[in-house]
Amino acid sequence: MNGLDKSLPLQPTASSPGDRLFPTLTDAQVARIAARGRRRPVARGEVLVEAGAKAVPFFLVVSGALQVSDAAATLIVTHRPGQFSGEVSMITGRRAMATMRVTEPGEVIELNREQLLALVQTDAELSAILMRAFMLRRLELIARDLGDVVVLGSTHCAGTLRVKEFLTRNGHPFHYIDLDRDADAQELLDQFHVRAADVPVLICRGDAVLRNPSNAQIAECLGFNDAIDQTRVSDLLIVGAGPAGLAAAVYGASEGLDVLVLESNSPGGQAGSSSRIENYLGFPTGISGLDLTGRAYAQAQKFGAQIMIAKAATRLACDRQPYGVQIDGGPGIAARAVIIATGAEYRKPPLENLSQFEGAGVYYGATPMEAQLCLAEEVIVVGGGNSAGQAAVFLAQTAKRVHMLVRGDGLADTMSRYLIRRIDDNPAIGLLTRTEIVALDGNGHLERVRWRDNSNGNVETHDIRHVFMMTGAVPNTGWLERCLVLDDKGFIKTGPELSQADLSAAGWGLTRPPYLLETSRPGVFAVGDVRGGNIKRVASAVGEGSIAVAFVHQVLHP
Repeated sequence: MNGLDKSLPLQPTASSPGDRLFPTLTDAQVARIAARGRRRPVARGEVLVEAGAKAVPFFLVVSGALQVSDAAATLIVTHRPGQFSGEVSMITGRRAMATMRVTEPGEVIELNREQLLALVQTDAELSAILMRAFMLRRLELIARDLGDVVVLGSTHCAGTLRVKEFLTRNGHPFHYIDLDRDADAQELLDQFHVRAADVPVLICRGDAVLRNPSNAQIAECLGFNDAIDQTRVSDLLIVGAGPAGLAAAVYGASEGLDVLVLESNSPGGQAGSSSRIENYLGFPTGISGLDLTGRAYAQAQKFGAQIMIAKAATRLACDRQPYGVQIDGGPGIAARAVIIATGAEYRKPPLENLSQFEGAGVYYGATPMEAQLCLAEEVIVVGGGNSAGQAAVFLAQTAKRVHMLVRGDGLADTMSRYLIRRIDDNPAIGLLTRTEIVALDGNGHLERVRWRDNSNGNVETHDIRHVFMMTGAVPNTGWLERCLVLDDKGFIKTGPELSQADLSAAGWGLTRPPYLLETSRPGVFAVGDVRGGNIKRVASAVGEGSIAVAFVHQVLHP
């Protein structure tokens, strides 16, 4: 709930001026669009797009007026001559979130999605106008809770945080009803025959009711993957949509490759959950991980890359060509080349009941969503890397106190200097070295934490309800099933790291050595945090993703 008036149509704001949100195109620009589509008359009352429709055309108004409204019949906007319809769904190929009907008869120019993608890929001026408007419109829908999804949840329910994070990181607008605070919530629960045990509940397009849904069920209901043909043999399959995978998708698709990206959860990887990245080239004031990876996600799809959401790779079939990847709940996907960018996840400390509090007091990312849960409370950040430092600085803005726990003697060996200085200068952050959590306790939600000072063995108990775990890295390579050569820590060996013995055991079979970033299987590459010897920086991951594509071309076109 954000307090904005949903009853009013979208209007220009300070952050999204009208000429960017709803631009009026010039005659010359209209003519270039007309050359790619078809002109046709429209009659008053005609419905051009139904909410939930899979194939959503793009419309440019020549004369007359088109009115857009959400599932609750709330007016969103009226398009007039020279203005165009659509938002990010036009690029992603997802289902329509709103209904559009003709309120004044006239004429429109209609383009299907393929024609629109061709336009934004070849006309730089129109691409900038359309892409900017589409992204700003999606941001306005999110800000106003306008869309086709309602989430009923509780801050005491771990599943609620997961569902909200999944929708947020996928950029899908939703209206949230807090069952702990909303007096009318019970009436809504009764209307859809929902019990408290079913929470969180997601109401999809006003009729489908999902009780404590998995991320895959949400993606299915909202049609995230409807536009993707899983039976095609792609030029390039990228497993993982973090910075490395998205960079590979952008460069591969922009250079003409047929690219399919497989993402087990949400685009962005660990970087997507970062509150602020300040050492990434070109952003002197910093940028949130969600914003950075969201732009990369839109950019990849603009160039034609297809991205499957909430579909995890379960097996790599590397003993045949083309290579195949088995996925959760679906057929295998075939590709002539593969880039593995599955990244790594934070190492979980060996605490007996850790899983009981995940999402209910224990978190693995620090975004505004988690920060809202611990306003004016004490929190703990575990870890000494840059992610932990960014989280501590971010949370200190709203938390009562941030306790940083590290097992080492300090931060100098693991954290960037600029973050160390901010932590040292912030009175709301306290650094505890040679200290680790030894126990968690609570009833349903975390209530107490015990930590031990390893320098003297003293154990202290604190009434702290929120812990952010950001320790170490475990590579996501379990699904490979010995298909590729790994190092002693489970990371994928590539290029010069592969010995002759490694290649012989893997049956390399080629006279040439592996390319840089190529694994023990020809045409299979590894980039980013999943690769042995990786440098844990977003810029490095992006660079590796783009470099790998150059070698993919050499594999596909020797």
